[in-house]
Amino acid sequence: MRKYVLLMFLFLLGCNNNFNDLNDFIAHQKTKPVKPIDPLPQLKPHEVFEYNASAARDPFSNDLEVVDEVEQAALAVNEDGRGPDLTRRKEFLESYPLDSLLMVGTYQQDEDYWALVVDPEGTIHRVAQGHYLGHNHGLVTAIYENEIQLQEWINDGLGAWRERGAAMALKEE
Repeated sequence: MRKYVLLMFLFLLGCNNNFNDLNDFIAHQKTKPVKPIDPLPQLKPHEVFEYNASAARDPFSNDLEVVDEVEQAALAVNEDGRGPDLTRRKEFLESYPLDSLLMVGTYQQDEDYWALVVDPEGTIHRVAQGHYLGHNHGLVTAIYENEIQLQEWINDGLGAWRERGAAMALKEE
């Protein structure tokens, strides 16, 4: 029991309320001069840029570039003149292979059918007859309740094109 009394006495001895050293430190800090705040940096005026290429082609326009006769000759198709229009602007769904696109439904507006096609990122696109799908210049020729019919142009590697029919069936769940 004496041990506990002695420990209690030592414990209470360590708990005095002497904050003199803390008060001295605070008083010393208050006597120091305050450092001034650095001024804000000067803003430099921006250079004015004058756009002088207004006569050149607008980089933001969607116009197709004009293809001259030399390039058109280079784009020659079969001897009978058949083949895809290589000067046509590609549609968004032509950037995916046909087998990566999924037909998930159709709807009818007036007398026309529209197909709903999902791209690999999961975005649903509305497709009508006359639109293009897939890498092989696939023209949508008909849309039915359960399939999309296309006409594709396949390059034989020798500069000639051949036409091929393709279809995309409705995805069954």
